[in-house]
Amino acid sequence: MNELVERMHARLDRMAAEDVAGRIWRRDHTVWKPEPREISNRLGWLDAPEAMAEHAAGLRAFAERARADGFTRALLLGMGGSSLAPEVLRTAIGPAPGTLKLSVLDTTHPAAVGAALSAVDPDRTLFLVASKSGETIETLSHLALFWSKVPEGRRFVAITDPGSPLEALARERGFRRIFLNPPDIGGRFSALSLFGLVPAALIGIDVAQMLEGGREAARACGPDVPVAENPGAWLGALVAEAALAGRDKLTLLENPALGSFGAWVEQLVAESTGKEGRGILPVVGESLGPPDVYGDDRIFVGGLPTSVELDELERAGHPVALLGLLASGSSARVLGAEFLRWEIATVVAGHALAVNPFDQPNVAEAKRATAEILDRGAGDPPSPGDAAPLLDSLGPGDYLAIQAFVAPSPESSARLEGARLAIRDRRRVATTLGFGPRYLHSTGQLHKGGPPSGAFLQVVDAARGADLAVPGAPYTFGELIDAQALGDLRALRARGRRVARVTLESLEEVAG
Repeated sequence: MNELVERMHARLDRMAAEDVAGRIWRRDHTVWKPEPREISNRLGWLDAPEAMAEHAAGLRAFAERARADGFTRALLLGMGGSSLAPEVLRTAIGPAPGTLKLSVLDTTHPAAVGAALSAVDPDRTLFLVASKSGETIETLSHLALFWSKVPEGRRFVAITDPGSPLEALARERGFRRIFLNPPDIGGRFSALSLFGLVPAALIGIDVAQMLEGGREAARACGPDVPVAENPGAWLGALVAEAALAGRDKLTLLENPALGSFGAWVEQLVAESTGKEGRGILPVVGESLGPPDVYGDDRIFVGGLPTSVELDELERAGHPVALLGLLASGSSARVLGAEFLRWEIATVVAGHALAVNPFDQPNVAEAKRATAEILDRGAGDPPSPGDAAPLLDSLGPGDYLAIQAFVAPSPESSARLEGARLAIRDRRRVATTLGFGPRYLHSTGQLHKGGPPSGAFLQVVDAARGADLAVPGAPYTFGELIDAQALGDLRALRARGRRVARVTLESLEEVAG
């Protein structure tokens, strides 16, 4: 750890000499790349805690009106940056008494979509359709389904960028509200924009407090703060220097008080840094084990209190960084501060790794492959096989990404986690678990654009129940998720990645 701390301080000294923090706040694109493309138009998140304050009263009034009109539930249809922050707010804080209960639908698996449809009370559910581009295939498919069942504009709300196809559709159908977000805020940096604030207001979170937490973090990480005292800068420098030293598996020690915050960080860090053959792999939700199940490619970061397990890891030479919460007071204020702290840390890490943290150049590869399959057919997709050869290929510094194209549920999650940990313990490699197609909007960029140290195991259904049509589309939800799985498999293979597909049952068998 001492060597890593020295590297971090050397990085901070260089950043101070080059005024990196000041240049970030002045929106100087040369912090990351010589050209401004997909940088200068992606820095609006820096202003969000201040700029969004003017919306606080209106959002509170919007939420009060929804309750007065009899809505008791909100169902958010969104993917990636549009869904992960609302999920954090739902799990960390939850609905206040008398407010709407929030659910998030971010899968195309027909069993999960069907379950969400069955749970909807059309008279009391407000549908939030959230997509920055307004073209997200999963979200538009969800909208088509729920609109076919409840074709009443007053029950739908859109959150999108100005001029998007979703805005046009929402106006045509007379949606209850259309929230237009500043277009210079990228999806994964949108927690403190309308994508996070609208759901927050509906479940009774004090939006003004959440934004004040963001402002508190902005002051702590501001241009006039010495860079060594800037909590976002030193966190970014630490994880970047760890990655450059071979410890590129950022293992997050999650604080239960922050709910699913780790999943939000996972997208932010993976999609921002995983490109040009470089990147930081966040490892989320992996239970702590004894020191001998870890390789020398880990850094442990997070808010868990010190424990016997962490003490053992440190004594064994694994770097551990415990983060105190940046703000105090209400949970909304705490989360607002943590959102901005990690955003600053991520763009600093991008600077240190010499990548543009605001683009996602490889995400389109899987999208194109999926579109081709939907248009032309899948041909003869590979059948599930044996995972053993893939697992045998794992070596020091590698990681295994389990990509689960099965219905998300407590049972499937528990089974997948069990297999994941068994593989980690036997193979001494970092493991990640993502449900498809959700992970395509989170870690998919790093899988294809990051270092070639990943091995990818697609878990597909041995048998699937009833399918569900996508209204107005020539395919079903089952055909869509199958195309997404096969599309990503083809994109990974085109990149020369190691990838195989198995059933959950065969994964459990080979994992031991």
